[in-house]
Amino acid sequence: MHLSRRRLLYGSAGVAAVSVAGCSAGEESAQLTGFTGISMPMTFSERWVIEGEYLQDHLEGLGYRVLLEYADNDPEIQVEQIQAMVDAGVEFLIIAAVDNRSLGSVLAEAKDKGVTIIAYDRLILDTPDVDYYVSFDNYEVGVLQAKHIISRLGLEEDDDAGPFNVELFSGSLDDSNSEYFFLGGLDTLERYTYEGRINIVSQDTEQARTATQGWDGAVAEKRMTKLLEDHYGDEPLHAVLSPYDGISRGIVDALAEADYRPGSDDFPIITGQDAEAASVKDIRDETGQTQTVFKDTRSLADVAISMVTAIMDGDSPEVNDLGTYNNGFKFVPAFLLEPVSVDRSNWEEVLIDSGYLAEETVDEAEG
Repeated sequence: MHLSRRRLLYGSAGVAAVSVAGCSAGEESAQLTGFTGISMPMTFSERWVIEGEYLQDHLEGLGYRVLLEYADNDPEIQVEQIQAMVDAGVEFLIIAAVDNRSLGSVLAEAKDKGVTIIAYDRLILDTPDVDYYVSFDNYEVGVLQAKHIISRLGLEEDDDAGPFNVELFSGSLDDSNSEYFFLGGLDTLERYTYEGRINIVSQDTEQARTATQGWDGAVAEKRMTKLLEDHYGDEPLHAVLSPYDGISRGIVDALAEADYRPGSDDFPIITGQDAEAASVKDIRDETGQTQTVFKDTRSLADVAISMVTAIMDGDSPEVNDLGTYNNGFKFVPAFLLEPVSVDRSNWEEVLIDSGYLAEETVDEAEG
């Protein structure tokens, strides 16, 4: 894997914020009411519940009518829910897709009715009918995860450190973000794999072989168990590059079942993403996962809200990237935010002091 693959994915990304005209902006704005449909993928990942409610509360606070639905991680249910929103007359759709290739037909109908469509965190593919994309720098998420492993293993400080055994996990193949997370991590580890200081013992270095369908922790636990059985009878495992906290907790469970002791000096380094309370508790107490990537979803939701309000005001939404995210039909105008690496050294400052999590929420969390 070479960095040229990142350039192929990214194209010539814009960095300065620019304005792009929206389909419902300008003269039509006077006719709009702000009626917005919000389609979230699931409730079993707490971030989507937090974000859905945040979007609803703030849009309703602006006087807009809102329909909020969760799709139970089922693409057919999501299509039905979006169709119902279109039939109800929404003027805006904010969609975090379950399956980013399943929405073309319903979005074509929405666009025929003048709906502005915002892909939320997950890029919607294979359709010309997405107006905007709001997300984080998803490649950087993988970079931060890999850098945590590199730092904890002491690879930068000591040229003689290693070799260390590392395994790779990636997210669901039906989520386009998975590829960016995975490539960010793999590209960052690349130097050390070439030097022989990181060994991927299973040789699972392709996304398809490392994928976790549905971002399901139970699926990750099963794969981790098999990796341990097949490759780590006499070999120590030093780190696992994991893209998401729910997957990470499944990995921890598999390791504990295989007699690795969470919190011990020989327990593997395990990354994650989304700063879920149960994983933050593990990080704080040193009882499993060691890192997560925090994406302040309040800021992400605020960007989506600002796009709606800009169009309502007859203006063009602000974007800061025009050449990164090609959905198969076009480069979708995007606004990207920066993620933050969180470990035991900064979890309280980043998550508690900012008001994102309450300390009692972390105390009471269960994996």
